[in-house]
Amino acid sequence: MGRSRRPRPLRLAGKLRQIRTALGLTQQQMFERLGAPPTALYRGHIGEYETGKREPPVLVLLAYARVAGVPMELLVDDDLDLPERLPATIGYEWVMKRVRKSK
Repeated sequence: MGRSRRPRPLRLAGKLRQIRTALGLTQQQMFERLGAPPTALYRGHIGEYETGKREPPVLVLLAYARVAGVPMELLVDDDLDLPERLPATIGYEWVMKRVRKSK
């Protein structure tokens, strides 16, 4: 039995770079903005995420989504585009409002 690689979002790397550049951040500044997710994150990973050499863990994707103000779905769905202006105003806060209302 062979092990094949799991499918990866084809546009993820470009979207991560788009987030950083739209916010006017260097890779070092993006690293600092992402904070310390409960997974190992090093400054050098930012460039590797943006070139597709490394796939970010889910918790790092969540941190990117929160910094950009978008739902995480926008990052991983190749059929969806990021908003033109970042940080967006429809992101994480909007999702949390919907979750709180449904309780």
